[in-house]
Amino acid sequence: MIFKKPGPPRPMGRQTTGVAPRLPAGQLGPETQALTHRPDPKAILKVIPLGGIEEVGENMTVLEYGDDIVVIDMGLGFPDETMPGIDYIIPNTKYLEENKKRIRGVIITHGHLDHIGAIPYIMPKIGDPPIFTMKLTAEFVKKRLDEFHLLGRSQINIINKDDVLTLGNFRIRFFRINHNIPDGVGLAINSPAGLLIYATDWKFDHTPVDNRPTEFDKIAKYGGEGVALLMSDSTNAERPGYSMSEKTLSNTIDRIMADAKGRVIFATFSSLVNRVQQVMDAAYKTNRKVVVTGRSLVNSVEICLATGYLTLPAKNMIIKMEQAKKLPDNQVIILTTGSQGEEFSALARISRSEHKMIEVKKGDTVVVSASPIPGNERSISSTLSSLARLGAKVLYQKNLDIHTSGHAYQEDLKLMIGLTKPKYFMPIHGEHHMLVAHGQLAADVGVPEENIHILDNGQMLELSSTGAKAIEAKIPTGYVFVDGLGVGDVGEVVLRDRQVMAKDGMFVIIMTIDRKSGKLTQQPDILSRGFIYMKGSEDLLKEVKHEVRKVVESKNGKTNFKEPNWAYLRSEVRDQIGEFLFQRTERRPMILPVVIEV
Repeated sequence: MIFKKPGPPRPMGRQTTGVAPRLPAGQLGPETQALTHRPDPKAILKVIPLGGIEEVGENMTVLEYGDDIVVIDMGLGFPDETMPGIDYIIPNTKYLEENKKRIRGVIITHGHLDHIGAIPYIMPKIGDPPIFTMKLTAEFVKKRLDEFHLLGRSQINIINKDDVLTLGNFRIRFFRINHNIPDGVGLAINSPAGLLIYATDWKFDHTPVDNRPTEFDKIAKYGGEGVALLMSDSTNAERPGYSMSEKTLSNTIDRIMADAKGRVIFATFSSLVNRVQQVMDAAYKTNRKVVVTGRSLVNSVEICLATGYLTLPAKNMIIKMEQAKKLPDNQVIILTTGSQGEEFSALARISRSEHKMIEVKKGDTVVVSASPIPGNERSISSTLSSLARLGAKVLYQKNLDIHTSGHAYQEDLKLMIGLTKPKYFMPIHGEHHMLVAHGQLAADVGVPEENIHILDNGQMLELSSTGAKAIEAKIPTGYVFVDGLGVGDVGEVVLRDRQVMAKDGMFVIIMTIDRKSGKLTQQPDILSRGFIYMKGSEDLLKEVKHEVRKVVESKNGKTNFKEPNWAYLRSEVRDQIGEFLFQRTERRPMILPVVIEV
């Protein structure tokens, strides 16, 4: 794999790329003084989460005041075991599509897929409004749009963390926060209804890998201005204590590299840029070269090298696999994707001995540096077992502390609330039980319970200087499924059919019927997939054919039969044969009656 040579970092600030959109791009300027305008007592601000507060992922929030709408993030989610065949889940944006002329801009807080992944699916539907984000995030967004041949449709504005962005009635300031990807920012949003703090995925890391800690001074200053509403990440709201610094992993990674007698295969998320930097540093310390495999990881490393967010301790550290094969095993690190056991990831293909260039051999050490996303535990376990069978030594979170979360724990969450001193609090980013736990933390540190609002996707929080209230009525929400090239064409009915087929199989009944008499001209043909093994179930199949004949004769075999009603007949066969099979097997396969008219 060929990587672009790193160039000098480009200046941060008010750069733009792409064509000018129809809507105004907003105004950017340095923060020279505090914003001190008083809230309008009659102003009502609507806060509408479209995703991210009933699940981990799909993060997307809408702020609306009068004729102005600002969108924060456009993330995707990953399917669980109840969604066979689904690739991704994205938020329902019907409300934005109906109001796209009022959208003043889209703000992206950082470059993870659960915050940028849905951009190519959603932006064309809502009029391609301008995007505002930090430099590294902008590169990830451009790469994402380029993959869908959409680059150039939206203006991508690169902001600086000290800029002030004006979008209609919203004036937005930014503050640096720590996550496990550089250039993450939180938002301080002034509106006529008051000041909002939007703390996206974050943790307080006093020793970050990139030496750029959270801007506590800005957060405290906003708290002094008077925060009407704090919206804060809830992913780890149930975990006590403080989140571990990313830098604490450095010693662990160094020790693994030094102790390994052979190659090290290191799997992590492609977007964990700080983790990738630590691997590069450890490789240099232990005199190893690095092979990068996995398309998303290759893209991420290329972008970060080109923008200066990833630095190589020495030249020519990244090599091709062909070169690595000429080196001793103890001088090679293979950096790969597949920490979640994804079927087509590089690590999964390596575990199945299907990778074109990489084969596991005895003496290899495999490190999985990530925590499992709920629902992926089985696939991860299967991948690790396959690697162990091939002779590798496998290290992962259960037998070695090799991962640290990018999300704040309870004590950090309390500190954020203490610094901002919000009048109202709304937990975001997490399953409902996580939001409830975060709400309890807010109550513990002094936020009145009646001022804590836990919403569902699509529910609206109305904020004014006189109060905040959650509106029971919801705008249209729900999952929009991405399946291959189809977006939204797989609905609940299709998904339910897939679940039935996955659980109990499919049973096809083919009936050849004379159009004039309405009678079967031959025995029905039966096909079974995932229900019974046909060669071992001859008796049951004979009974089914007999029952089918009885149904057809009872419905069509009358002397006054004139006009066929095949839809009614298929429905009767489906119902009666379904009940018959349940009585015989206590299973309910999907039954597909087919009528061939002769």
